[in-house]
Amino acid sequence: MILRPVRDTAADAEAVYEVAEAAFHALAVSRGEPVEEPTPESRARELAWYRHLARHSPEGCWLAEEDGRPAGVALSGRREGTWFLALFAVRPEAQGKGVGLMLLEQALQHGRGCLRGMISSSPDPRAARRYRRAGFTLYPVMGLRGPVDRSGLRDPGEIPVHPGGAAHRHLLESVDRLVRGASHGVDHDFLALHSDELLVADTLAGSGYCYRRGGRVTLLAATSRRLAVRLLREALARVPDGVEASVAELTAEQEWAVDVGLEAGLALSNRGYLALRGMRPPSPYVPNGGFL
Repeated sequence: MILRPVRDTAADAEAVYEVAEAAFHALAVSRGEPVEEPTPESRARELAWYRHLARHSPEGCWLAEEDGRPAGVALSGRREGTWFLALFAVRPEAQGKGVGLMLLEQALQHGRGCLRGMISSSPDPRAARRYRRAGFTLYPVMGLRGPVDRSGLRDPGEIPVHPGGAAHRHLLESVDRLVRGASHGVDHDFLALHSDELLVADTLAGSGYCYRRGGRVTLLAATSRRLAVRLLREALARVPDGVEASVAELTAEQEWAVDVGLEAGLALSNRGYLALRGMRPPSPYVPNGGFL
């Protein structure tokens, strides 16, 4: 078994993709869950995400190879004192051989000295056990999904929400630091490129932002629940007709988001964990599983 850094190349991105697809497909089948077939757009976005992480966090991205074939992967990053595990997967045939443990230990080394750590965990009990043994607190998470019933969305009130862009970078990073203790930094570049829109609210009482791609709310942060509710309602109202909305990674601290989702007719379910070290769940906040 060979462990090596993931390079910012098309070949390494394909290797990571191969491992992740095999691992998460097997997990879905084992749990009797529907398997979503990737689209050309989603595949291209995944490959770009892997290369973004390898480019900006080379010391935190590792690939395990066995007999010249990719067996497992761990992608992690550091942003202003916050470490996050973006992807952790082992091919089904390589599981039970210590591959996952080696990869996780290597990724955790990248987070040494960081005050905070964040992981979006799948429901796989083996992953949850590893994260807990590494000192992370596990917070069960919920998700909202379904067609949006716009008639259930309440009057937005007087808080203005408008499209954001590069000129709002300072605002985004300021909100990040207030809510989660660190900016997302260069990850905002990726999110802006791979989102349909960025919504921004900026008032005398506080600020907030929300990224949306199709029906999915990919990241939301605000300095007050009132602003967060306004942003989430606006994002759901903008979901195209015929497209299912999705809001994921919600801990119990995000009941404000659950309430908005229920008023919009979305269905609530529970799945996986938000694993945190050195911090409590940021709130009001909807994390991005790939950048936390």
